Amino acid sequence: MSQRTLLLLSQDNAHYERLLKAAHLPHLRILRADNQTEAERLIGEAHILMAEPARAKPLLPKAGKLGWLQSTYAGVDVLLDTSSRRDYLLTNVRGIFGPLMSEYVFGHLLSLTRQLPLYREQQQLKTWQSHPYQGLRGKTLLLLGTGSIGQHIAHTGKHFGMKVLGISHSGRERAGFDQVYQLPALNKMLAKADVIVSVLPATRETRHLFTAERFSHCKPDAIFFNVGRGNAVHEGDLLAALRTGKLGMAVLDVFEQEPLPADSPLWHQPNLIITPHNSAYSFPEDVAQIFIRNYIRFIDGQQLDGRIDFDKGY
Repeated sequence: MSQRTLLLLSQDNAHYERLLKAAHLPHLRILRADNQTEAERLIGEAHILMAEPARAKPLLPKAGKLGWLQSTYAGVDVLLDTSSRRDYLLTNVRGIFGPLMSEYVFGHLLSLTRQLPLYREQQQLKTWQSHPYQGLRGKTLLLLGTGSIGQHIAHTGKHFGMKVLGISHSGRERAGFDQVYQLPALNKMLAKADVIVSVLPATRETRHLFTAERFSHCKPDAIFFNVGRGNAVHEGDLLAALRTGKLGMAVLDVFEQEPLPADSPLWHQPNLIITPHNSAYSFPEDVAQIFIRNYIRFIDGQQLDGRIDFDKGY
């Protein structure tokens, strides 16, 4: 069997190189490009890329031998525009972000519902004062996206005694959800939800799914999370909803433009929490395991895990 050449294109190249060499994968030659010049020089030799999508994109026209690109991230939307190549297998990482996303959502949710930052302030002032709160039991959690991440968050919601509703493309029943609906039911579901979490990928249908009209259906004290893709939310409309009391609170980990520009009015909104797209990091150990399993399938001619449909976008 002929040798395959893998080119690493990520901020964690050295780590990936160590992990993959230790796996002694058959017939695999591993190269790494730690900068643009090296990448340009080596791209023509690569049969396989293990890459951050944005690093791979400008090199694709020169990747003459490319058969498979394993993204080190879940989000591959930068590779899906119609002008980009589609004559190779594209896979992303799935199934490893659920626990981390769940920690993020419930970490913030508990902090907000129990007013933990306020007690921290009171401690500095030596103020002994209790504030009313409501538990999560009996509250309604609405999840947009019912894949592995959504299911993990759903199970955590059930653990806290929440009612869990889902919205998905198919509307199929999923473990951990009380009910799952299709997109046309979204407005009706928003009216019931105390906590709304979007874990949607970036597709044509999900762009600006949340606009002023959409926020008008929310409960005024609802807490809105976006941990999927920034373009699902019209940021100006979200800001207006937060300012006018149409929405109680928002927690955003993803934005239309990243990094979020310093002059964005979002920074100054008191009932908005901003984090720098770090709700679920791609840990090299986990990503390497996915690559190793997929590589064995690849050389055996089997279906790869996490394969992306270029037309659907996921």
